[in-house]
Amino acid sequence: MEKAILTCALTGVLTNPKQHPVPVTPAQMAAEARDAFSAGASIMHVHVRNQEEGMGHMPSWDPEVMASVVDAIREACPGVIINLTTGVVGKDISGPLACIRRVKPEIAACNAGSLNYLKIKDDGQWAWPPMVFDNPVAKVQQFLDVMGECCTHPEFECFDVGIVRAVGMFIKNGMLKPEMGRPEYNLVMGVASGMPCDAELLALLPQWMAPNSVWQATLIGRTEIWPVHQKVADLGGMLRTGLEDTFYLPSGERAKGNGELITALAQCARNAGRAIASPAEARTLLGLNKI
Repeated sequence: MEKAILTCALTGVLTNPKQHPVPVTPAQMAAEARDAFSAGASIMHVHVRNQEEGMGHMPSWDPEVMASVVDAIREACPGVIINLTTGVVGKDISGPLACIRRVKPEIAACNAGSLNYLKIKDDGQWAWPPMVFDNPVAKVQQFLDVMGECCTHPEFECFDVGIVRAVGMFIKNGMLKPEMGRPEYNLVMGVASGMPCDAELLALLPQWMAPNSVWQATLIGRTEIWPVHQKVADLGGMLRTGLEDTFYLPSGERAKGNGELITALAQCARNAGRAIASPAEARTLLGLNKI
C-alpha cells in the first residue's frame, strides 16, 4: 500500500481555549505544529482564531491574521504542507477566498455538499439552533475557481454518503481540473447528523470514489475513533487527527497536545505495515508537484 500521509488538525473552529488546550496565537499554533511535524505529520490543517483578548474561541477570516499563523507554522516546520479551512455558512465566502489568495496554501478544504448540522441532547432539546451547512454546487464552483487561480489542491470534505457520490459528478463535469492533483476525499465521520464513526460503513465507501483517488478520514469523538483510525490505515486511507477532532488518546487519557495524537496515529499506520510519508512524498502522492 502507499505510504501513509498524516494530517494534523491543530485547533478547530469554536473550541474555547479557556476550557481545552487548543492553540490560538501564531506562536502557539507554530509550537503545536512543530510537535505534530516531529511526530510525522506532513500536513497541517489550519483554522485561525480571533486574536483579540478573550475572543480566542471565535474564528477569524482576516487574511493578515491567517498569514501570520501560516508564516509561523512554515518557519517552525520547514517543508510542511498547509491545508487551509474554508467552511462558512451562507453565501458570503469573501473571507475564505481572501485567505486563500493571501497565503496560497498547497491544499484547501472544499466542502462538497450541504448538511443539516444538528445535535440533540438527552432530554430531546437541540444542543444549538438547527442550522444548514450549505454548500450548493455554485458555492463549490466558486471555491474551485479560486483554488485553481492560486494553484491550490482541493480536499473534498464529505459529511455523508451522498456527498461522496456527488464528488464523482463534480469530476465527470470537469469542475476538478487535472492540473489540481489527484481527486481527494475526506470522509468526515462522527458529526451527529452526518456519517457515524463506524468501521463497517467506512469499508463500503471507497467503492463510490473516483478512480485514482486518494482518501482520508476525519474522525470526531473520543476513544471510539481509534479502532476506526486503524481501519482507515488497514484499508489504505490517509490519516488525520488533532485537537480539532478529539481530545482523547487510545488509552482514554486526555491528550496534552497535538504531538501525542499524531504519535498515536502514526502507530496505526505502522500496525498496518505502512511507512509514514515525508512532506515530499506526500506532495508526490497527492499530485501537488504538478500544480
